[in-house]
Amino acid sequence: MITTTTTTPMEGAVLKLPCLRSVSRRNPNLTYRSSGLLRRRYKFRQLHVSASAASSSPSLVDDNPKLGPGSLGHVTRPDFPILRQEINGSKLVYLDNAATSQKPTAVIKALQNYYEAYNSNVHRGIHYLSAKATDEYESARKKVANFVNADQAREIIFTRNATEAINLVAYSWGLSNLNPGDEIITTIAEHHSAIVPWQIVAQKTGAVLRFVNLTEDEVPDVGQLRVSLSRRTKLLVMHHVSNMLASVLPMDEVISWAHDVGAKVLVDACQSVPHMVVDVKNLATDFLVGSSHKMCGPTGVGFLYGKSEILSGMPPFLGGGEMIADVYLDHSTYAEPPSRFEAGTPAIGEAIGLGAAIDYLTEIGMQQIHDYEMELGSYLYDRLSSVSDVRIYGPSPSRTVKRAALCSFNVKDVHPTDIATFLDQQHGVAIRSGHHCAQPLHRHLGISSSARASLHFYNTKDDVDRFIDALKDTINFFSSFK
Repeated sequence: MITTTTTTPMEGAVLKLPCLRSVSRRNPNLTYRSSGLLRRRYKFRQLHVSASAASSSPSLVDDNPKLGPGSLGHVTRPDFPILRQEINGSKLVYLDNAATSQKPTAVIKALQNYYEAYNSNVHRGIHYLSAKATDEYESARKKVANFVNADQAREIIFTRNATEAINLVAYSWGLSNLNPGDEIITTIAEHHSAIVPWQIVAQKTGAVLRFVNLTEDEVPDVGQLRVSLSRRTKLLVMHHVSNMLASVLPMDEVISWAHDVGAKVLVDACQSVPHMVVDVKNLATDFLVGSSHKMCGPTGVGFLYGKSEILSGMPPFLGGGEMIADVYLDHSTYAEPPSRFEAGTPAIGEAIGLGAAIDYLTEIGMQQIHDYEMELGSYLYDRLSSVSDVRIYGPSPSRTVKRAALCSFNVKDVHPTDIATFLDQQHGVAIRSGHHCAQPLHRHLGISSSARASLHFYNTKDDVDRFIDALKDTINFFSSFK
């Protein structure tokens, strides 16, 4: 469908700056607010922010009272102990949330409580500890199901991460259902975890992997996608929100188009589930994947949502304990989902921690989180776009085009890794640099890497201002060598 061109990678040496200041941490014995206090705070004060009110005018956004001292970021920030520390003598400004989110005290305590109070294997014991661990583990599954509005908890499969969830679909559903000439359609803007498994499956099955290009606005071209769908299309794999372009795709429409030709759909929701309301029934998607560590939960656990009738017809992904019904010397029979796809001892504490994260997010309200991040994301875009020699990737925001709360960018003649290094070592500002697991997209844009600042609801206007001031200082530093 498209031909991407390769370009000469951006060259740049990483400047190793001296660490002039030592890391300073606040008192570790401080008692932080719990989610119970968070609930009581919100009982008396709810923020009502309209997503449509976001303005592209810096002056209007700068005066926005919704980003002031009583904002969602200011209210929730005390619940995240890690944000209280200093890095190299500067207050930490954490703007790498698209890579991983920070964890509230409620999640840390839930994980600690599991190991201190009822650590045991699940589903395999009748004693109190095992029963308690099983109840909490399965309760976490129900919380995930409710969070994405799945019909049943058994439609949620716990995995190590979203990458494993995509591989589960690829190896179980893909190898069993794809034949030579069948088409898998995706976009050039996908994360590597949504490309590489399907390359492997296409090689094994003879299926054809096709890619949708970008529009002039640097958004995946859903118009091109629609005309590319045909009866040969068996699977559509797409992100909901781009981790590099910040574009938000109309997945309800896209899924409907795919179903019209009989194709299944897998949605990569890693950048949407933590930031907005995601309803799998309204989307009518066949599969959806998410990752705990991006939604204020622990690392090491993710989830796959799959329609129950599809999961029931899929063979196991891994073999071993827990996923069987009966084992004989010459054959085995398999458990029903979700157990069929959860071989071995799972990440029990991590799943329980994910459940605690969902409780925390639910107490705030995902719509409120989304609305606040829309405001703060617009402020970030406006401030960053006003900096000289900065090129931001993805669509420009407007009243009809909404961006996620992140900006991937480059600065003329300054390597993104140099930018990230200076920001960290001289200002305590944490951003990401590199290809963000999206090398095909970067090549299409004619670059090898970019810098990325990404927000979450515990960030504030002050975080953005400090980042911009630090970025200007960084640019001035490197400009002095010209």
